[in-house]
Amino acid sequence: MQLPGVKVNRDSFLKKELTIYCTDIQLAELLEKGTVGVIPIEILDKIASESISYHVKLVTASSTVLGIPGGFAMVGTIPSDLAQYYYHVFALAQKLAYIYGYPDLCDENGNFTEDAAEMLTIFVGVMGGVAAANKVIQEIAEQVQKEVLRRLPRYALTKGVLYPLVKQIAKWVGINLTKQSFSRGVSKLVPIIGGVVSGGLTYVTFKPQSKKLKEQLRSKMLLAYENKKQNDYFAAEEV
Repeated sequence: MQLPGVKVNRDSFLKKELTIYCTDIQLAELLEKGTVGVIPIEILDKIASESISYHVKLVTASSTVLGIPGGFAMVGTIPSDLAQYYYHVFALAQKLAYIYGYPDLCDENGNFTEDAAEMLTIFVGVMGGVAAANKVIQEIAEQVQKEVLRRLPRYALTKGVLYPLVKQIAKWVGINLTKQSFSRGVSKLVPIIGGVVSGGLTYVTFKPQSKKLKEQLRSKMLLAYENKKQNDYFAAEEV
């Protein structure tokens, strides 16, 4: 998370991607309230898919290059390969979250908060198919739509009822990192061929996992948005 460039500036990213699709008024609204309900979902899906393709190309190319040496030289490339893999995981996860209406994961000074670290852990869990992670992001999506948050509130996860689930997800991530380290080491054993295998391994894991995160963020935020609209409608009827 401390690697240069891993933090995505929410407002700058959304402005860059959405300016051509909306008016200045819509842009100001989505920066304040989130994208869902302001921008057509088809456009958000298009931008999300383009972001995934961009990071898939970069992470696969880097993994291929790092796998080329083979033999004993591969030992030193394993940490670098995992680091660059999760660099792209974290960067893409932030982009997908912002595309589908999440508030800023950074504080006023542009730094990751404690809750941001927990949120990124949850996103990794979603990518890995951890059921508990899907439950957590549904709860967060409901909260985001309910309160129209521009920034992720401090201690929203670590001090709440969701924290035990976050700890479960973090444990899974730790175990998964160990497995990934081993599988990447094996894939790099043979020089040159190891690069192809390593790049292929990265491709077949990163792309489907990214799509999984996209679909979960998309579906959960859309559901939360529809629930809010329905609740607002019934509240207005009662009045």
